[in-house]
Amino acid sequence: MSQSTRAGQAASSCADELIARAEACARELLAETPVDQLPHIAAWREAYRAFGAKPQRTRNSLEALTRRAEGGLPRVNALTDLYNAISVLHQIPLGGEDLDRYDGAAHLVRATGDEAFETVSGGEDVVEHPDAGEVVWRDDAGVTCRRWNWRQGRRTALSDGATRALFIMDALGPVSDDALEAAGDELASSLASLGDGITVTRRTLGAA
Repeated sequence: MSQSTRAGQAASSCADELIARAEACARELLAETPVDQLPHIAAWREAYRAFGAKPQRTRNSLEALTRRAEGGLPRVNALTDLYNAISVLHQIPLGGEDLDRYDGAAHLVRATGDEAFETVSGGEDVVEHPDAGEVVWRDDAGVTCRRWNWRQGRRTALSDGATRALFIMDALGPVSDDALEAAGDELASSLASLGDGITVTRRTLGAA
Protein backbone atom coordinates (compact mmCIF):
# COMPACT_ATOMS: atom_id res chain seq x y z
CA MET A 1 0.00 0.00 0.00
CA SER A 2 1.44 3.38 -0.96
CA GLN A 3 2.00 6.20 1.51
CA SER A 4 -0.56 8.40 -0.30
CA THR A 5 -3.16 5.62 -0.09
CA ARG A 6 -2.58 5.16 3.63
CA ALA A 7 -2.85 8.93 4.17
CA GLY A 8 -6.09 9.01 2.23
CA GLN A 9 -7.55 6.19 4.28
CA ALA A 10 -6.50 7.91 7.52
CA ALA A 11 -8.12 11.14 6.38
CA SER A 12 -11.34 9.35 5.46
CA SER A 13 -11.47 7.47 8.77
CA CYS A 14 -10.88 10.62 10.80
CA ALA A 15 -13.49 12.53 8.82
CA ASP A 16 -16.02 9.70 9.15
CA GLU A 17 -15.62 9.66 12.94
CA LEU A 18 -15.90 13.43 13.30
CA ILE A 19 -18.89 13.66 10.99
CA ALA A 20 -20.74 10.93 12.90
CA ARG A 21 -20.12 12.79 16.16
CA ALA A 22 -21.20 16.10 14.62
CA GLU A 23 -24.42 14.63 13.25
CA ALA A 24 -25.25 13.12 16.65
CA CYS A 25 -24.44 16.44 18.34
CA ALA A 26 -26.79 18.33 16.00
CA ARG A 27 -29.63 15.88 16.62
CA GLU A 28 -29.16 16.27 20.38
CA LEU A 29 -29.08 20.06 20.22
CA LEU A 30 -32.13 20.34 17.97
CA ALA A 31 -34.16 17.85 19.98
CA GLU A 32 -34.46 20.43 22.75
CA THR A 33 -34.06 23.83 21.06
CA PRO A 34 -35.10 25.34 17.70
CA VAL A 35 -32.03 26.01 15.58
CA ASP A 36 -32.46 29.78 15.56
CA GLN A 37 -32.57 29.81 19.37
CA LEU A 38 -29.31 27.95 19.93
CA PRO A 39 -27.12 30.55 21.71
CA HIS A 40 -24.24 30.63 19.25
CA ILE A 41 -26.49 30.70 16.19
CA ALA A 42 -28.75 33.36 17.71
CA ALA A 43 -25.67 35.56 18.29
CA TRP A 44 -24.66 35.27 14.65
CA ARG A 45 -28.17 36.06 13.48
CA GLU A 46 -28.01 39.28 15.49
CA ALA A 47 -24.59 40.12 14.04
CA TYR A 48 -25.93 39.62 10.52
CA ARG A 49 -28.83 41.96 11.19
CA ALA A 50 -26.36 44.59 12.45
CA PHE A 51 -24.73 44.90 9.01
CA GLY A 52 -27.97 44.68 7.07
CA ALA A 53 -28.08 40.97 6.14
CA LYS A 54 -31.26 38.95 6.57
CA PRO A 55 -30.39 35.76 8.48
CA GLN A 56 -33.52 34.01 7.24
CA ARG A 57 -32.23 34.33 3.66
CA THR A 58 -28.46 34.20 4.14
CA ARG A 59 -27.70 31.83 6.99
CA ASN A 60 -24.26 31.91 8.56
CA SER A 61 -22.20 28.79 7.92
CA LEU A 62 -22.71 27.41 11.44
CA GLU A 63 -26.50 27.56 11.17
CA ALA A 64 -26.51 26.09 7.67
CA LEU A 65 -24.31 23.17 8.74
CA THR A 66 -26.22 22.53 11.97
CA ARG A 67 -29.47 22.33 10.02
CA ARG A 68 -27.92 19.92 7.51
CA ALA A 69 -26.08 17.84 10.11
CA GLU A 70 -29.30 16.55 11.64
CA GLY A 71 -30.00 14.70 8.39
CA GLY A 72 -26.39 14.20 7.27
CA LEU A 73 -23.45 16.52 6.63
CA PRO A 74 -22.22 17.00 3.05
CA ARG A 75 -18.98 15.33 1.97
CA VAL A 76 -16.62 17.56 0.01
CA ASN A 77 -12.97 16.63 0.63
CA ALA A 78 -10.94 15.55 3.67
CA LEU A 79 -9.97 19.02 4.90
CA THR A 80 -13.40 20.53 4.34
CA ASP A 81 -15.18 17.57 5.92
CA LEU A 82 -12.98 17.86 9.03
CA TYR A 83 -13.56 21.54 9.61
CA ASN A 84 -17.29 21.32 8.87
CA ALA A 85 -17.67 18.61 11.52
CA ILE A 86 -15.65 20.56 14.08
CA SER A 87 -17.74 23.66 13.36
CA VAL A 88 -20.92 21.78 14.30
CA LEU A 89 -19.37 20.00 17.29
CA HIS A 90 -18.08 23.22 18.83
CA GLN A 91 -20.82 25.52 17.47
CA ILE A 92 -18.30 27.92 15.97
CA PRO A 93 -18.24 29.11 12.34
CA LEU A 94 -15.06 27.71 10.78
CA GLY A 95 -13.73 28.26 7.29
CA GLY A 96 -10.74 26.90 5.39
CA GLU A 97 -8.70 28.59 2.66
CA ASP A 98 -5.95 27.39 0.33
CA LEU A 99 -2.98 29.62 1.17
CA ASP A 100 -1.29 28.91 -2.15
CA ARG A 101 -4.25 30.60 -3.85
CA TYR A 102 -4.14 33.58 -1.53
CA ASP A 103 -2.82 36.99 -2.54
CA GLY A 104 -1.49 38.72 0.56
CA ALA A 105 -2.94 38.46 4.05
CA ALA A 106 -6.52 37.78 5.18
CA HIS A 107 -8.48 40.83 6.33
CA LEU A 108 -11.92 41.14 7.96
CA VAL A 109 -13.36 44.40 6.63
CA ARG A 110 -16.46 46.28 5.60
CA ALA A 111 -16.84 46.00 1.85
CA THR A 112 -16.98 49.02 -0.42
CA GLY A 113 -19.10 47.10 -2.93
CA ASP A 114 -16.46 47.18 -5.67
CA GLU A 115 -14.58 44.04 -4.62
CA ALA A 116 -14.64 40.92 -6.80
CA PHE A 117 -16.14 37.70 -5.43
CA GLU A 118 -15.79 34.57 -7.56
CA THR A 119 -18.69 32.14 -7.15
CA VAL A 120 -21.11 29.93 -9.09
CA SER A 121 -24.64 30.81 -10.16
CA GLY A 122 -26.85 28.48 -12.19
CA GLY A 123 -23.90 26.16 -12.72
CA GLU A 124 -21.77 28.90 -14.27
CA ASP A 125 -18.72 30.69 -12.87
CA VAL A 126 -19.59 34.32 -12.14
CA VAL A 127 -18.03 37.32 -10.44
CA GLU A 128 -20.29 39.07 -7.93
CA HIS A 129 -19.77 42.09 -5.71
CA PRO A 130 -20.69 42.34 -2.01
CA ASP A 131 -23.05 44.99 -0.74
CA ALA A 132 -21.44 48.19 0.48
CA GLY A 133 -20.94 47.92 4.23
CA GLU A 134 -21.15 44.13 4.21
CA VAL A 135 -18.65 42.38 6.50
CA VAL A 136 -16.32 40.22 4.40
CA TRP A 137 -13.08 38.31 4.55
CA ARG A 138 -10.75 39.31 1.74
CA ASP A 139 -7.18 39.24 0.46
CA ASP A 140 -5.44 41.62 -1.93
CA ALA A 141 -7.20 40.10 -4.96
CA GLY A 142 -10.78 40.27 -3.72
CA VAL A 143 -13.36 38.79 -1.38
CA THR A 144 -12.74 35.25 -0.12
CA CYS A 145 -15.90 34.90 2.00
CA ARG A 146 -19.06 37.01 1.91
CA ARG A 147 -21.17 38.14 4.86
CA TRP A 148 -18.46 37.23 7.35
CA ASN A 149 -19.00 33.48 7.17
CA TRP A 150 -21.89 32.92 4.79
CA ARG A 151 -20.46 31.90 1.41
CA GLN A 152 -16.88 31.06 0.48
CA GLY A 153 -15.45 32.04 -2.89
CA ARG A 154 -14.17 29.48 -5.38
CA ARG A 155 -10.73 31.00 -5.88
CA THR A 156 -9.31 30.09 -2.46
CA ALA A 157 -11.45 27.05 -1.61
CA LEU A 158 -9.64 23.96 -0.33
CA SER A 159 -9.24 20.96 -2.61
CA ASP A 160 -7.74 17.49 -2.23
CA GLY A 161 -4.46 18.83 -3.58
CA ALA A 162 -4.06 21.64 -1.04
CA THR A 163 -0.82 21.51 0.95
CA ARG A 164 -1.04 24.80 2.91
CA ALA A 165 -4.29 25.84 4.53
CA LEU A 166 -5.59 28.73 6.60
CA PHE A 167 -8.46 27.96 8.96
CA ILE A 168 -10.49 30.82 10.42
CA MET A 169 -12.67 30.42 13.51
CA ASP A 170 -15.06 33.31 14.12
CA ALA A 171 -16.18 33.63 17.75
CA LEU A 172 -18.81 35.90 19.28
CA GLY A 173 -19.85 36.46 22.90
CA PRO A 174 -21.33 33.04 23.74
CA VAL A 175 -17.98 31.42 22.94
CA SER A 176 -15.56 31.51 25.88
CA ASP A 177 -11.79 31.63 25.45
CA ASP A 178 -11.60 28.07 26.74
CA ALA A 179 -14.23 26.88 24.25
CA LEU A 180 -12.38 28.55 21.38
CA GLU A 181 -9.14 26.93 22.52
CA ALA A 182 -10.82 23.52 22.69
CA ALA A 183 -12.08 23.87 19.12
CA GLY A 184 -8.60 24.83 17.97
CA ASP A 185 -7.13 21.85 19.80
CA GLU A 186 -9.50 19.43 18.10
CA LEU A 187 -8.84 20.92 14.68
CA ALA A 188 -5.08 20.70 15.23
CA SER A 189 -5.22 17.09 16.41
CA SER A 190 -7.49 16.11 13.51
CA LEU A 191 -5.12 17.67 11.00
CA ALA A 192 -2.14 15.93 12.61
CA SER A 193 -3.89 12.59 12.18
CA LEU A 194 -3.89 12.99 8.40
CA GLY A 195 -0.21 12.08 8.07
CA ASP A 196 3.39 12.68 9.06
CA GLY A 197 5.08 16.01 8.54
CA ILE A 198 2.01 18.17 9.19
CA THR A 199 2.72 21.32 11.19
CA VAL A 200 0.11 23.58 12.75
CA THR A 201 0.58 27.14 14.00
CA ARG A 202 -2.13 29.15 15.75
CA ARG A 203 -2.89 32.78 16.41
CA THR A 204 -5.76 34.33 18.37
CA LEU A 205 -6.98 37.81 17.46
CA GLY A 206 -9.19 39.78 19.83
CA ALA A 207 -11.40 42.79 19.33
CA ALA A 208 -9.53 46.06 18.84
